[in-house]
Amino acid sequence: MLTIQPTENLTGLTVSGDYWDLDNLIHAVYEVIGEEKRYFHYEGVRQRLLAVCLKLRQASKGEHGIDYISNGINKNVLKKIHAIYPEKNIYYSVPLFVPELIFSALALNDFISLYKETVDDSEWSMAVTTVRKFQALVAESISSFFPEDHYMLFLTTLHTKSPLFHQYAPQYVDILNLEYLSLSKEEREKHINSFALRLLTEDETYKVLIQQLLDVTSLSKQSFYEVELTLKYPDEEAIIW
Repeated sequence: MLTIQPTENLTGLTVSGDYWDLDNLIHAVYEVIGEEKRYFHYEGVRQRLLAVCLKLRQASKGEHGIDYISNGINKNVLKKIHAIYPEKNIYYSVPLFVPELIFSALALNDFISLYKETVDDSEWSMAVTTVRKFQALVAESISSFFPEDHYMLFLTTLHTKSPLFHQYAPQYVDILNLEYLSLSKEEREKHINSFALRLLTEDETYKVLIQQLLDVTSLSKQSFYEVELTLKYPDEEAIIW
């Protein structure tokens, strides 16, 4: 069973599941976001989601966390079936920065809409259902950090603003990740809701970023998402999750 839980220091959200949980999610995301440049104005966002999928794939290979989770088998069950089975299953996990995972969940909304318009509008799509479950788990994992009125504002904005990330500058997520990482645990707990809301609104920081990207791309003729910012993440070993 796929789960998403805040890390101890609220640095990130840990995605955890068995191999098939993670594999199904990865393939569902692949299906919904489509092939390269199918949705041209979303290519930067698509590549950001692929980077998250890469982390999940690494996790499914045991490159991040491994846990042993009770599977419900106990002595009474073993006695009835006259067989020996393990009492725990292997679960794989990986922590991802809070703004990164919130962005991923939100951005998938646009891709689901595009997928339904151009590929499959069935209410029974396994890919869409799997992605929706992932989105619900992300929302549930952060909901307790929202004052009730802020959470209602978040949901209202989410449901009324569409599309959310058309021609979006995904470098903004790096800015939020690093800003969030610089906060103390207490500050993170207090401001998770504001980071989520900032992903739904074009605040002053985003507007400044867009202007900087316009200045660069007017000369380089690159797309927004192709411009690399001079931002540096700490080494992974140095991050206290």
